[in-house]
Amino acid sequence: MNAGQDSKISRRDLGKRAGQVVAASALAGIAIPSVHAAEDSTIQVVLIGCGGRGTGAAQDALGVNTGQTKLVAMADVFQNRMDQSYRTIKNSQKPGVAARVDVPKERQFIGFDAYKKAMDCLKPGDIAIFTTPLAFRWVHFTYAIEKGLNVFMEKPLTSDGPTSRKMLDLAQQASAKNLKVGVGLMSRHAKNLVELQKRIMDGEIGDVLLMRGYRMAAGGANVVAHKLDRFANETELEYQIRHFHSFIWASGGVFNDFHIHIIDHLSWMKNAFPIKAMGVGGRHYKTDPRSGNPWVDQNFDSYGIEYTFADGTKMTYDGRSMQGAQGMYYSFVHGTKGCAVASRTGDCGGPSSIYKGFAEVADNMTWKSPNDRRGPYQNEWDELVEAIVKDKPYSEVKRGVEASVTASMGRMAAHTGREITMEEFFKMDHEYAPGIDNVTKDSPAPLKSDEKGMYPLPEPGKGKREF
Repeated sequence: MNAGQDSKISRRDLGKRAGQVVAASALAGIAIPSVHAAEDSTIQVVLIGCGGRGTGAAQDALGVNTGQTKLVAMADVFQNRMDQSYRTIKNSQKPGVAARVDVPKERQFIGFDAYKKAMDCLKPGDIAIFTTPLAFRWVHFTYAIEKGLNVFMEKPLTSDGPTSRKMLDLAQQASAKNLKVGVGLMSRHAKNLVELQKRIMDGEIGDVLLMRGYRMAAGGANVVAHKLDRFANETELEYQIRHFHSFIWASGGVFNDFHIHIIDHLSWMKNAFPIKAMGVGGRHYKTDPRSGNPWVDQNFDSYGIEYTFADGTKMTYDGRSMQGAQGMYYSFVHGTKGCAVASRTGDCGGPSSIYKGFAEVADNMTWKSPNDRRGPYQNEWDELVEAIVKDKPYSEVKRGVEASVTASMGRMAAHTGREITMEEFFKMDHEYAPGIDNVTKDSPAPLKSDEKGMYPLPEPGKGKREF
């Protein structure tokens, strides 16, 4: 299924007058009022979460090929991130971006309620970007739906069963209001993978038997763990948000955040998500080799996951973050007639290619993808804005949740030492960040440290929960 085809809901046309009634929703079976951007057809955008990915997403939003977007507000809980993000976007070398930034100090909001203040700057039909830690995704999405806003939200969307169910319910509410929603699983917008998926569905490599994915990082131990370095006057909640990759409640851990792209696009090559997962993992390095200080996080530094699809076929995924180890970052598909390289480098890098037989050698190559001029990050924004302007059906939330759940199944299988099914995961009652919609700077953190500042770690075989 191509991006934007999860929903069959009719959408608004920017050329119609504000308040005009559009076609009935196929989902809700009722007439839905149209939702409109600004009268001059400029689509206003706000950025909520000003880290690196949010800064990149904002530039992509302003770089759309229709040239009608404008950034008007920003929100974060950290002033330094806001300042750095604003400077980067305002000084962007990407054509046309800097001229579309209109965010004076009075529209740069700081705090846990800043998301509301930013979205309050928009008119119905504008776009809110959500690039905060995933625990806040459903909170922000709820407010956007109330305000009648279209949304772009970063992956992953969830890390537990209760929030996964919430997001699916919110997706239906958004569709019933004719809101378009993009999810930052950009592999689905990589032209090399779009063409490869079509060719696989057309039978060029026969029936898919096995898929393999790898993100075996050769460095960067500090991205999966951190030292006891809480800033002066920083609360434990702020500390965990600043180091969100290290906490399952905030990010799903590094497994969800780093590995979801390849897991998602390989599932797409099968045109299905797995129904269960088994996994192993380990925590080999526990201290910073330079200082001897303990790493503080809830991640393993290596994972090996076997996913099973409903027809019994398998997908294997290996992830690792170990300084000095061999780097491997690519994916493969094997069929009854041949095989394919999906991502040649990184999460979705081309060229993709198809081979007769099972040896990936030049003499066996039967197809290679052409270059993707704009790239997947820009493509996903071009397609979202086009859907808004041309009134096309567009909702990526359902498969965004399914991809997030698939990643969480693998993480949980490794962390518990148990087989985890998708059905079981969706039914789970334990929520990692309950009450996150009501937090303030002084609220207790969802996870408590011990007297040494350390947090509970996964212990496979000890129980049904991860820690």
